[in-house]
Amino acid sequence: MDVEDMILVSVDDHVVEPPNVFEGRLPAKYVDLAPKFLTREDGTSAWSYEGAIMPNIALNAVAGRPPEEYGMEPTSFDQLRPGCYDIDERVKDMDANGVLGSLCFPSFPQFCGQLFARTEDKDVALAMVQAYNDWHVDEWCGTHPGRFIPCPIPAIWDPEIMAAEVRRNAAKGAHAVTFSENPSKLGWPSVHSDHWDPFWKACSEENVTVCMHIGSSSELVITSEDAPIDVLITLTPMNIVKAAADLIWSPVFRKFPDLKIALSEGGIGWIPYFKERIDYNYQKHHAWTGQDFGSSLPSEIFDRNIITCFIDDSFGVASRDYLNMDNVTWECDYPHSDTTWPTAPEQLWKYIGELPDHDINRMTHENAMKHFSYDPFSVIPKKDATVGALRQRASGHDVEIRSKSKGEKTGHATKASDLRSSAGQ
Repeated sequence: MDVEDMILVSVDDHVVEPPNVFEGRLPAKYVDLAPKFLTREDGTSAWSYEGAIMPNIALNAVAGRPPEEYGMEPTSFDQLRPGCYDIDERVKDMDANGVLGSLCFPSFPQFCGQLFARTEDKDVALAMVQAYNDWHVDEWCGTHPGRFIPCPIPAIWDPEIMAAEVRRNAAKGAHAVTFSENPSKLGWPSVHSDHWDPFWKACSEENVTVCMHIGSSSELVITSEDAPIDVLITLTPMNIVKAAADLIWSPVFRKFPDLKIALSEGGIGWIPYFKERIDYNYQKHHAWTGQDFGSSLPSEIFDRNIITCFIDDSFGVASRDYLNMDNVTWECDYPHSDTTWPTAPEQLWKYIGELPDHDINRMTHENAMKHFSYDPFSVIPKKDATVGALRQRASGHDVEIRSKSKGEKTGHATKASDLRSSAGQ
């Protein structure tokens, strides 16, 4: 195998929602209540919902811009690559990057649909969640069959309603759902309670993988008010490590042994030590902490139930003897600043190129296909799904890195504390 023979499926990308998300998808009585896309007098874009203005239309959607212009908040669509919000242009950007498939997380509703969960009238809230999910599944993912893995948002305020929405979307072919890495930080019960059991049960029975993306607790890892932004960027995956510990010591996987949870954008290099630590902890302390895994070790539960995801993690790949390679998946993170677009194949190949084809195939696409019930080859012949074939199809597509600043400030944050308002809400 060489780099052009790979088949790449990314289990973590992001969509910047276009203005027409809710058009034609709401009951007549709710149409006037839908979020509205605004272009303000100063040329900036925003969403308006229930009297609140949300300027974060495209948090960190900086693909195609030079690194010196990376900031957290593009303020208008003309600062974005069209592939951020236009499905046809997204597929062209995927082709040019040699990427066959993509799972896309939401932007303005937030990872867990918190925007709608704050709606006082829960009938309205559910209508908005369902309309959003119908747009995501039917239009964003359905326009180009075989190219996307649907990942709806949850009706997080009520686990029974969540479960029903999981089943509704699973019937439409959606076998992923986004959820919080720490719901207690959002004001809901923790994963240590039985509050979420109807949701876990539905996901387990419908073969739906729960995706916990870094940042989905709306909590930033800030060490001090004057810490540079580099500290936050470095420590952000630590939220996922905390989520992994919560999940392992919670009753979730013992109650629902078939449930799969993906730690999205959490990396994999930390896993060998984490597994060693939880086993040591269990063997040393379970007699007084009361934990009981029967004949299993905590690390075995981790390997069975948790799907791990990485963008660029050569150390993690080098540690593959200590990972469950059947659960390791790859991410591109388009259009965020960590993305490897448009040279993802070359960057990945640097440290997987010498691996056996079996390991390459598992990480790059086979595991994603298995865990998300995603079958692109029923639509797209395998020979047309490789990096080389897709890039040939995208010949001439513009991937040049261009400035979008037009001379104005680009919104760089120099201190971690500057990002509180972006992560809050």
